[in-house]
Formats: sequence, C-alpha cells, structure tokens
Amino acid sequence: MDSAMGLRVLLCVTLVSLLTLQAMTAPGLPKRLKSSEAVDGVIIQSLKVNCKVTSRFAHYVITSQVVNSAETAKEVAFDVEIPKTAFITDFAITANGKAFIGNIKDKVTAWKQYRKAAILGENAGLVRASGRTMEQFTIRLTIGPRSKVTFRLTYEEVLKRILTQYNIVIKVKPKQLVNHFEIDVDIFEPQGISKLDAQTSFLSKELATQLIKKSFSGKQGHVLFRPTVGHQQSCPTCSTTLLNGDFKVTYDVNREKPCDLLVSNNHFAHFFAPQKLTNLNKNLVFVIDISTSMEGQKVKQTKEALLKILADMRPGDNFDLVLFGSEVQSWRGSLVQASTANVQAAQDFIRRFSLAGATNMNGGLLQGIEILNKAQKSVPGVSNHAPILIMLTDGEPTEGVTNHYQILENVRNAIGGKFPLYNLGFGPDVNLNFLELMSMENNGRAQRIYEDHDATQQLQGFYDRIANPLLVDVELQYPKDTVSAVTQHSHKQHYAGSEIVVTGRIADNKQSSFKADVQAHGESGDFKITCLVDEEEMKKLLQERGHMLENHVERLWAYLTIQELLAKRMRLEGEEEAKLSAKILQMSMAYQFVTPLTSMTMRGMKDEDGVEPIIDKPDKDSPPLEVLGPRRTFVLPANQQPSPTDPSIVDQTLPTVVTSVDTDPHFIIHVPQKEDTLCFNINEEPGVVLSLVQDPNTGFSVNGQLIGNKARSSGQHEATYFGRLGIANPATGFQLEVTPQNITLNPGSGGTVFSWRDQASLRQDEVVVTINRKRNLVVSVEDGGTFEVVLHRVWKGSAIHQDFLGFYVLDSHRMSARTHGLLGQFFHPFDYKVSDLHPGSDPTKTDATMVVKNQQLTVTRGLQRDYSNDPRHGTEVTCWFVHNNGAGLIDGVHTDYIVPDIF
Repeated sequence: MDSAMGLRVLLCVTLVSLLTLQAMTAPGLPKRLKSSEAVDGVIIQSLKVNCKVTSRFAHYVITSQVVNSAETAKEVAFDVEIPKTAFITDFAITANGKAFIGNIKDKVTAWKQYRKAAILGENAGLVRASGRTMEQFTIRLTIGPRSKVTFRLTYEEVLKRILTQYNIVIKVKPKQLVNHFEIDVDIFEPQGISKLDAQTSFLSKELATQLIKKSFSGKQGHVLFRPTVGHQQSCPTCSTTLLNGDFKVTYDVNREKPCDLLVSNNHFAHFFAPQKLTNLNKNLVFVIDISTSMEGQKVKQTKEALLKILADMRPGDNFDLVLFGSEVQSWRGSLVQASTANVQAAQDFIRRFSLAGATNMNGGLLQGIEILNKAQKSVPGVSNHAPILIMLTDGEPTEGVTNHYQILENVRNAIGGKFPLYNLGFGPDVNLNFLELMSMENNGRAQRIYEDHDATQQLQGFYDRIANPLLVDVELQYPKDTVSAVTQHSHKQHYAGSEIVVTGRIADNKQSSFKADVQAHGESGDFKITCLVDEEEMKKLLQERGHMLENHVERLWAYLTIQELLAKRMRLEGEEEAKLSAKILQMSMAYQFVTPLTSMTMRGMKDEDGVEPIIDKPDKDSPPLEVLGPRRTFVLPANQQPSPTDPSIVDQTLPTVVTSVDTDPHFIIHVPQKEDTLCFNINEEPGVVLSLVQDPNTGFSVNGQLIGNKARSSGQHEATYFGRLGIANPATGFQLEVTPQNITLNPGSGGTVFSWRDQASLRQDEVVVTINRKRNLVVSVEDGGTFEVVLHRVWKGSAIHQDFLGFYVLDSHRMSARTHGLLGQFFHPFDYKVSDLHPGSDPTKTDATMVVKNQQLTVTRGLQRDYSNDPRHGTEVTCWFVHNNGAGLIDGVHTDYIVPDIF
C-alpha cells in the first residue's frame, strides 16, 4: 500500500502520565509549534487529560487530536506514561473518518497472530519501557495528507494514601506548543475533602498560582490547568515549551470518623484510617547486604540513608544492625534502645564497615529474625512494641543457602507470621520478583531502589512510610452470612498517614444491616470499634452521584480483587496457578481491564500479513525489555484523504461534544461554529413519543418514547427517560426498535431480535448497525447520518430505578437542510449571541441574555453530562441552559414534536 494514501501505524506499547505528542520531522526542520503554525505540516490541535476521582477510584481519559495540513503523509508519535498499578480499559483511534476501537481478549488468543509472525522471523514492534512508577505507551502513525487523527486512551487506578495524602501524578511532556492543552481533575469524596493542592515541576510558583485553578468545598474538589500557547512558551519570543515534568494534585479527606463505609449495588468499600492515636514504639532490625557488588555509589548512598534514619528514631524505639557478605555479623546481637549514645555508636559502626565477599542472604535474614524473636519473648517492655525487619540487597544469594524456595521456606518458618518483612532491592540486577514474594509471604512489601543520584532519598522515603506504626494485628471483620469475595482484611501493622481499604460483595437484602468490626492492638492496649452504614447519607450520595457512585464502588472492588489475585498467583504453581489465572482472566474480561492475562487488539488495524497491534501489560515476572526487534508497520484501510476543513472528517466515536439527548431527558446541542453548547429539558408524561430526527427528503426518522422512574416519591416531579427508540429508513424498508432489553430489526415483519449481551454487526442495504455488548449500538446510514444509542443499566439502591437509553448524533452533515425534530433542527448552522452576564437567582450560577431566532431569552450557565465518549461515567459538559422546555430556542413549542408512535 502506498504510504501516502494510507495511515501507517507502529504500536510500541506496553502500557501514562507522560503526555507526548510529537511530530517526527526531518533533520533541520523546526521542532516546535507556535499557535496556528504547523511542524512540517502537522498541527497538534488539542491534548486533554480528564481525571475523575470518586472515593479514591480514579478514571482517566487522555484525548488528543492531530491535523496534517500538508500535501504529503507525515509521521507523529503519541506517548503516554501511566502508573504501573493502573489498568488500561479502552483505547481508540479515529482516522480517515473511521474509528478503530480496542478489543480486550485473553492474552493467548490475542497473541496468536503476533507469535505466528514472530516464528517467521518477523516482529510486531512491541516495546516495554518501564520507569520507576510508570509504564510507557507509545504509538506512531503516518497521517495521510490533508487529514486528522484522534487518540483516546482510558485507564483506571485506586489512589493510595501515602504520608497523609492521595497523589494524582500526570507526566507532562508535549515537546512542542499545543493549541488547546488542558488538564481537568474532578474529585468527589463522600467523607468531604479536607485539603487540596496542585503544583508542577515546570512552572514558577507565581505562574502556577496564576494558571492553576483549584477549589474544594464539601465533597467536591476541582483542579483546572488550561494554559494558552503564550503561557506555554519558554520565553515571549520562543517557540519552545515550558511544559516538561510532573503535574501533581494532592488531597486528603475529613477524618471525623475512624472509618467510613460505602454500600451500593451489593458491594461495599470500607476505608479505615483512625486519627488521634499515639505512635507505637518500634523494634527495628536492619539487614544490610555488604557483598562486593555493593561497591561505589550503592554503599555510599546506603550509609547516608541509614545515618539519617537512625538520627530520626525515637528514644523509645529499639534497634540492631545485621550485615551479610560471605559471613554474617551483627552490631550488638540484640536490640538496644535508641538512646543518643547508642544511635551515635551505631552511626560510627555504619561509617566504618567495609564490603566483603559474596551474598549470604539466608544467613543474614535468619540472624535478624532471631534478634527480633528473642526480644519479643524475653525483653521486658519490648513485647508491646511494633517489630519490623528491613533488608536491603542488590543481588542474588550466592553464599550459604542459595535455593530460592529453601530461603522462602526458612524465612517463612522463622518469622511465623509475627511481624512484617520489608525488602529493598538496590539497582537493576536484583531479582525483585523473588524479594516481592518473600515480603508478601511475611506481611510486608518490596520496593526497587533505583541506582540514581536520589537513591538516599528513595531509601529515606520508604522508611518514612513505616516509621510511625499506630496499630498492630489489625482485623477488619464483617458478618459471615452477609459478605463474600472480601479483599485483604488482616494487616500486621497500620501506619500513620496511610489507609486500609477493604472491599467485597454483600448478599441480597443485607445492605441495610451491614456493619464492620475492627479489632487491633495499640499503644493504649486493645483497640475496638464498630463501623455502621449511614443509610441517610448513602441515599444523599446516590442522589448526588447516582450511577457513577454505584459503578465506582463495584469497579473499586474488581480492581483491588484482581490486584490481590495477581499477587497471590506469584506464590502458586501447576493446577492451583491455572485455576487462579482463570479467575483473574474472567474478572479482567468482565470489567474490561488490560491485565497481565489479557491483551487489547485494535480491530481493523492490520499489516499486510494480517498481524494486529497488541496493547499488552507486562507480567511481574517479565523482565523489562526495550524494543523487541525491528519496527513493524501496521496499516489502516485507506479512504479518501480530505482536507482538515472538509466536513467529511468526522470523529464518529470520539467527538469532544455531540448533539444528544439523555437521562431526564436533557438535550445537548453542540454548536461547533461557536465552540459552545446549548441545552434544554423536555418535561412530558410517561408514554409520550417525541420526534427527535425527521428528514422529509428521505423519510428517515428517529422517535423516542418516554418512561417514568419507578422510584418516584409522592409529590415529586416525575422524572422521565427514553425507554424505547424507533429508527426508520423507509427508502429501504429498514426499521430498528431499541429498548433497554432488546434490539429488534424490522419488528413489524417478525425480524431478528438481539440482546444487549450480543456483539454483532449487521447491514441492510444502506444501513449498518453495530451492537457493542452491554454498552451501545451505532447506526450508520450511507449518505445520511451516524447515530449512537447508549444503554444505561441501573442497579438496586440507585436513585433511578429504571433502565433507559441515551441518543447521540455522531455525524449529521449529509442530512438534508429540511431535517427537523427536537434534535434534527440543529443539524445545520444557526446563530445566536450571549451578552449581559450576571449572577442569577442561584448565586453559584451565571445568567445571561441570549438572542436567538429573533427572540431574547434568559439563559443560565450550567452542567449536563455527555455519555458518548464514556458510557459508564459520562463527561461533564458546560452549556447555556434554555428554560421552559427550550421555548424560544426550538421552533414552535415542544408539544409540536409529539407523534403517535415510534414509527
């Protein structure tokens, strides 16, 4: 295929957030972009990050659009870094008027074609580039002349509380000026937000204060960073960008109660972080590798960190040091109090020790464990302290016992579940999987220390997280006949500034009586507390957040369950591992996560050998790799390459905002020539059928029937939703009836009935219908329009007790100028003006005067939700709201659009 006529793709992936969108230019050409300028013909139109956090569960969408205004094909790169703990849930590319959507399947199936090509001596160009906490996602495409491409990547993670705050880190590195750059972070925390901050590593404090808008009140927080091209410039006359580094949002929640329970849709989330507890004293033993491989910076930085850590110990703490090379030696051989004299003596010992011999890891660990065990049994006053064992090593065991399985067994038997073991692996050569498994079996965790200039700070940072134990032997208990599939609920120790999160399923009809009992031991003795569900508060939360809260509680459970099962899988072999892998795969597929057992393929993107690109998250036991062999090019089918201003360039599934109607029913009218949005509601009775789209030239029509909310309270306005849609194209005899239960083709003649559980694509003459399982369906009419129907499922406990549908117009430019209907009348350009902005009757909202269709209206600035990009969560859309059923904006009055039937 001629590269100038197609779109060539190189997928170099494994899994943000580094945001890089870079034009790949020839040597000598300028590499930076001024506003409205192109880099070798390539314009980065927009680069946007949207992050929505609900109860610690973060959902990210990164969207970018690139336009090639040149007469020849150009290559661009889209690079993103996501946290290693995150799961990709969706990726899509829209190009040449076509959308290519990621399809998650089990890894064995996804890799069949890839491995077939690899056997033939070829390679699909997979890249696994890993940083400290991030995994990198890179895709390179050759864009055809006079065309554009839109990328959209979605991923999710659970935010951990570290040293009294949650951290949202977005790596920013666009490498050139971007016309429309935006980072938008929306936070909803039922406990209420106690603090919120945002900062960057690439802006001065003054400029950051000016450009970053942040606010929080009650349960909601918001951060917006939208620099203009001028703000991005590194100097007033420069074409280089300032944006290069970390954009970090930090926040915490109110801790008025020691624990908080969320219960929704037969799932629960329990957040436990008690305040006002006194720190426990520690019994701490450091086990340090002094083999000759630690020479140079590693031993220098280890000593620096140990000196600082010892200086920070409290007088009530006890400690000892164990060194292992070929031989094992300890500083005192038993715990000593962290008095000033003892700390100084230990620091002198650290400064003096030298490296020697091989790596007797087994001997060093058993010596450290013996010191702690003896103290716990025989030293008065020490048994109530929090015992902690920390080992630092840079390599494999090479002296004494060297078999991994034997070392694991020896350490496990010696500790006997009494205290945690934390392993620190220094440098790139350490077997981190072995250290992780050892820590996991002994209630701790492992961390790699990167051999870099800040290794001392890395070691200190790790210690800071466990320096202040508050509780030991923490048990979070739930009624046995009420819960199932509960995540980890026993913890050896709980540390200040952290948080324990437990999730699980609740049996039917047990939500109202659900409770949690917490037992532990603290500085003052036994610690006991019972956490109850605040039913009234949960009702308020569901009314405020509705479907989004329900969805997030369940996905929070799924995410944590999969992460824990993946960790458990490391310890298993044979049939047990196979059974657990099958369970992880089933959950990964059900919740659409790219995990080490699933891969995402890009439907429709294949090279000449039929090889699809693979989006693949590496397993923990996979070593980090660079490029696997030569780059392979993937080819998207070539269509006509129109100019960027040609209306035939349509982001069919990835519009920023589209004209639509959804929920109660809210109409959203996108006005692209104004770069603005209008909205209005229609209040009618259940059973009424409304005309949404009617093209008299072709007879094509879309009508929708309203249904009511089963959960309406007495005296409350009855909310209505679309429960039945009829889409008809009389020219070809096509009819499609859509309900939340079924999709029926040609219902009048006993046509085929599909379920929302089906995945199908069908064509009848000029109409193509694609059903995306449990999500949406897309109807595309040749020489007509493209429309999406979004399925909304609601669950028990929701503020809405009725499944319903949303309707979205993805492409309408081929519809005739006579097209009408509540949506159809807005398919073609119209003008309006907004002026006289002033506070409205609601002081939190702005009113204005709008002149449209020769009428003067009072409108209000507000928010609606668009589910076209994200059917699960939706995206907030700012719009001018027209009151009174759209009076003055729509032609005539709303009752003119009532029709007798959906066909």
